[in-house]
Amino acid sequence: MIDKILLFPYWLTLKIRHMLYNTGLRKTYTPEVPSICIGNITVGGTGKTPHTEMILRTLLKDEDWYGKNIAVLSRGYKRKTKGFQQVVADGRALDYGDEPLQIKKKFPMVTVAVDKSRKEGCSFLTDPESVKTSKKGRRCIHKDMPKADLILLDDAFQHRAVKAGLNIVLVDYNRPVFKDHLMPLGKLRDLPERIKAADIVIVSKCPKYLDAWERSKWSEALGNPKHLFFTTITYDTSQAIFSEGDPRYLYAQRLILFTGIANDAPLARFLSSTYKIVKHFNFPDHHKFTRSDILSIRDAADAFPTSVVMTTEKDCQRVRDSKAVPESLKRRLFYAPIKTGFLCQEDQDAFTSVLKSYLK
Repeated sequence: MIDKILLFPYWLTLKIRHMLYNTGLRKTYTPEVPSICIGNITVGGTGKTPHTEMILRTLLKDEDWYGKNIAVLSRGYKRKTKGFQQVVADGRALDYGDEPLQIKKKFPMVTVAVDKSRKEGCSFLTDPESVKTSKKGRRCIHKDMPKADLILLDDAFQHRAVKAGLNIVLVDYNRPVFKDHLMPLGKLRDLPERIKAADIVIVSKCPKYLDAWERSKWSEALGNPKHLFFTTITYDTSQAIFSEGDPRYLYAQRLILFTGIANDAPLARFLSSTYKIVKHFNFPDHHKFTRSDILSIRDAADAFPTSVVMTTEKDCQRVRDSKAVPESLKRRLFYAPIKTGFLCQEDQDAFTSVLKSYLK
C-alpha cells in the first residue's frame, strides 16, 4: 500500500507498462530456439550469475545437451563497448562486464555475448551471419560463432520486449520481496505481483537447512508458485588473482577484504570462520577500481604485512583490468570462488526434471 501512495507515479508507470505487454498492445519477440531467463524483480544481490552457472553445469552434464551450442546473453553492465560483443576468455571486464567474463572463463565451450538489446542479441545468436552483415552500430565477433541451440538470458525478466520460453525468478531469502518496497524506498525495481509470471521461483542464499513448515510459509507468501526451490551458496578454495600469487598467504591469520558487490555479508561471514578481518573495504556494486582504491588497499596491506588480501570472484575480473596493482600486492591477492546449489539432492533432481521437461 505504501508504494501505491508515496511512489504512485512509478507504481502506475509499471502497471501501465505491463498492461500494454499483457494485452498485446506492445509486441514481444520470441527467440527461434529454446530460451531460459534467469532474473529477479530487485536491484542486484539475488545471485543471478551463480544460478546461471548452476544451470550451465546441469545442462553440460545432460546427455541430451552436452555438445550442443549453448549461449549466454547478458547486457554487460558498465562495459565501455557498444552493441553486440562476443566475449572472449582473455578479454577485459571493461569490454564485456565482469559477470559475462566470469562465465566465459569458467565455461570456455559456451558462447557468451553481451548486448543491451536482448532482442537483437538473440537474433544474432540464432543467425550469426547477420552480425557480419549488420551495418547498425558496433558489432564484434572474434571467431566463427556457432548458431545457438539454446539461449540463457541473464537478468532479462524485466525486459518484456523478449519473451523467454522459461522464466526463472530469484528471491533473496534475506530480503523477501513481499516485505520490500519499490525504489527508492526499497530494492524492488518491479512490482511484486510479477512473481506470478515466473515458471520457476528460487529462494536463494538460504541457510543450509529449511524445514517443511518454513518452506510452506515461503510458498504461501509468494502466492504458491507451481515450482518453488531453495538454494544456498558455498565457496570453494580461494584462488590467486594473478600468476604471481603466493599460496602461503592463504595460511595467514589476518585478512583484508574488499568487495564491489550488492551484498558481501555472506562472504564476510564465511571468511570470518577462518580469518580475523582487520580491514574491510565495501565499494558499490560493479565498482571500477581506481588507482586511488588500489593504493588504499595496498596501504592497508602494508599496515598488516602478513595478512592475505581477498575479494570476490566477480570483483577479481575488474581487478585484473587495473594497471595500478603493484607487484607486492599481486602476490597477496586472492578471490573466493562462489557456487550455488540446492539444499538437497531431491530438490536438484526435481529442478532438473522441470528444466528437461521444458527443453523437450
